[in-house]
Amino acid sequence: MSSMAESKVTGIIQSLNGLEDNLDSLNGKVADMKKQLSVKAINEIDKLLEKTREMATKEAENIINASKSKAAVESEKITKEGKSKLAEIQSNIDANFDEAVKHVVSTVLKA
Repeated sequence: MSSMAESKVTGIIQSLNGLEDNLDSLNGKVADMKKQLSVKAINEIDKLLEKTREMATKEAENIINASKSKAAVESEKITKEGKSKLAEIQSNIDANFDEAVKHVVSTVLKA
């Protein structure tokens, strides 16, 4: 009976050794899977970062273009107002030129 007990113990020990080997193998596989997941995560992060940059660049271009358009409209408006004021000033100068000349001549002659 002793040999039968020894053979059972030996069988249990062999089974435990097999389980230990399987656990070591699984641990190795899990470590490899972690590395693969880490690489995939980094790749996805890089892709998302690039997409985010592209979106931000497009948005910035849209904002800049809108600002340029608005500035062009404002510039045109200011130019028109300036031309209008200049024409008004020129008209006032033309309308009052004779009177201004008379005033200057009168002032010079009095002195």
